[in-house]
Amino acid sequence: MFRHFTGNQSVMMIGLDFGSTTSRAMIASAYLERNPITERMELGKPELIYRSDAILTPFEEGELCTEAINNCLEQWLAESGIDCDQLFSGGVIITGLAAEKQNARAIACSVREKVNQAIVATADDPCMESWLAFMGNSLELSRATPEVPFINLDIGGGTTNPALGIDGNVIESGCYYIGARHFQFAPGTYRLLEVSNHGQQLLEQLNLQLSIGDECSQNNIDQIVRYYIRALEAMVTGDHHWFDQGDGQQLCQVAFQPDAHALRRAAITFSGGVGELLYQYAATGQLPDITAFGDLGVDLCKAIADSEILCRNIAHYIPEYQGRATVYGLALHSAELSGNTLFMPKPEQLPVNDLPIVARLNLDADENRIRRAIELARKTHNGGCIRITLKDDNYPSFKELKGFGEKLAEMLSGFPQELPLLLLVPKDFGKVIGNYASHWGKLPVNLMAVDEVPDRKAGFVSLGKVKNFVIPVYFYGMH
Repeated sequence: MFRHFTGNQSVMMIGLDFGSTTSRAMIASAYLERNPITERMELGKPELIYRSDAILTPFEEGELCTEAINNCLEQWLAESGIDCDQLFSGGVIITGLAAEKQNARAIACSVREKVNQAIVATADDPCMESWLAFMGNSLELSRATPEVPFINLDIGGGTTNPALGIDGNVIESGCYYIGARHFQFAPGTYRLLEVSNHGQQLLEQLNLQLSIGDECSQNNIDQIVRYYIRALEAMVTGDHHWFDQGDGQQLCQVAFQPDAHALRRAAITFSGGVGELLYQYAATGQLPDITAFGDLGVDLCKAIADSEILCRNIAHYIPEYQGRATVYGLALHSAELSGNTLFMPKPEQLPVNDLPIVARLNLDADENRIRRAIELARKTHNGGCIRITLKDDNYPSFKELKGFGEKLAEMLSGFPQELPLLLLVPKDFGKVIGNYASHWGKLPVNLMAVDEVPDRKAGFVSLGKVKNFVIPVYFYGMH
């Protein structure tokens, strides 16, 4: 069925990011290799093959424009010279105000189908966006200085996605409706053309009477921007009261509440469109004219640069990609890699997408807990996933593995053959668990066991296609 990993092999990854303001694509190559220290599979020696220019995200009559997005996709693939069949992993994500459009999820899935069914596709998954932005922007800085906590603020057109990481591991994330594009203007002026629902709420909060077509005064703009800066400062200083009960309550989508001690020691990095502008400003002292992009990006950038709280590390910690984070995170970090002691009787069914993680079970779970997990998986449309966990991360005994597998087999009688049931296993005993749970392949059940997969707090998982006996594993619905 599966042999052992046969050595380094080059693979291709893609990232497609459609945001509130801009969209872009990236394609990179890397090697499948086993880390000699952790012994996990990973992508090594990543190399950028193609990076598109940023384009304005195409909208039409209040929705994302499907035709324009398809044309962009075809152009990016043509420019890169990459055949979709070459792609091993990656993702497409729709974020911020674009994710609030009714057709966002359908477009994300459509793009996945056009590019490669093996990639993850999601819209409006704020904690995943925070995680990806940290991994794409601050990972190397965090690993290089493991004693320093890093807060990455991913500031785009519709949302700000904070994430706190230590030694390359994200430990807290959030999302707030703070962005440059809640107020749109005729470029080069403050003549108001459009206000988002969240922007309208802010106008009411500030008692500002502004209508479409009005020429906003500098005082109006300053009030809006100061409010956003106060919110960002509350975010990085741990002023939760400001969001929980104060003026900022309507800004919070997912609360960012890391440990106060870590916040006090944290270095701050920036990504997203505003973050990219900020690093350019720090390096050159120059910015485009006001509302050059038809929004408050330039004004926000200037105000952040003037904040001693927010810009305390701007000159000392400079990310490699200087703010262009989410698309890098999608291409290079959207997938975890499986080990290669897999139980996968029908690898031809891959990829499988959108399996809900219905339970997390220890190997000593009793029959009632296992039965409830199986019943939840039975009620799904696409199949389900059970995450196997270990106490204290100790390697289990053969007796524990055999006992859990046999209990699982007893509960699988009558499980629908058309539904895949995935077991995610933390160490290299996927094949053992799968064999015992299926009575060595004799049970008529579509059981898979994928091993050596790091744990993530997520609601859904997808599997890509096999490459050199390794499978990309995607988590989303992060929490």
